[in-house]
Amino acid sequence: MPEGWQTVRLDEIEPIPVVDGTLLWKPVRRTLDIGAFGINAYAAPSVGDVVVEEHTETTLGHEEVYIVLAGRATFMLDGETLDAPAGTVVFVRDPAVKRTARAAEPDTSVLAVGGPRGGSYEPSAWEDYFAAERHRTAGDYDAYVAELEDVLERRPDHPVTLYNLACAEALAGRPHAALEHLTRALELKPDLSDLARSDEDLASLRHLPGWPV
Repeated sequence: MPEGWQTVRLDEIEPIPVVDGTLLWKPVRRTLDIGAFGINAYAAPSVGDVVVEEHTETTLGHEEVYIVLAGRATFMLDGETLDAPAGTVVFVRDPAVKRTARAAEPDTSVLAVGGPRGGSYEPSAWEDYFAAERHRTAGDYDAYVAELEDVLERRPDHPVTLYNLACAEALAGRPHAALEHLTRALELKPDLSDLARSDEDLASLRHLPGWPV
């Protein structure tokens, strides 16, 4: 392989089910080890499938471009509907815009590119715990814990990483470590409490002394 460039076909990148299996993520940036900007693809086999999860970029401050590669997507952008057939480019300039998209045709795929205007790009933490989801889906909770422990070493005291690690440890039957990491996550980001109250991954912890919610 040449040292100065690399190529991959999107259909060669194995999709990872994330967001409780509602979104199929193709980790383009991680596959190619791109460091200058974020770039990922999302696939939706069936009409109505999520192809861009509902979110804003307020925390990261990223501008984002979405390119509909195949099929047809219906975007919702701060409550406005946009019909987006293949070839449509959607630029979301304002990080505060709430955005989501669903497939309007089978086999819809969307490429997302993003980064901060006027700032240096740093790979987003969510990529790390999205990547670990493959172990959760496979039921290999020990591997799920191990990968998130590695993430936490690189991102100490990152609240969402701590929260996801607590979920993994609860699923793996490690309640004491799970409670410790969950407590720390809630100290750093108290609004995670609402999620913790209903998260089925944490169900085994709720009756234990030290449950922090």
